[in-house]
Amino acid sequence: MSASEQARALMHRHHHNIKRRQQSLLGRVNSEVGMPAETAAYWSTIQGKPTAGARRDYDRSGSALS
Repeated sequence: MSASEQARALMHRHHHNIKRRQQSLLGRVNSEVGMPAETAAYWSTIQGKPTAGARRDYDRSGSALS
């Protein structure tokens, strides 16, 4: 696998990890407030990318657990 293919695969996994984190959080909040489960499937993209707010809020943090 070339370096560009590896970089593409890494960004693809990163994008999907952000999406899973966002949907997981929305699902938990929906169950707490009693909203229907299908509203947790919300995912807003611009040109196939997560919005800046979603990327900032659901991306990995710089802190580590000890």
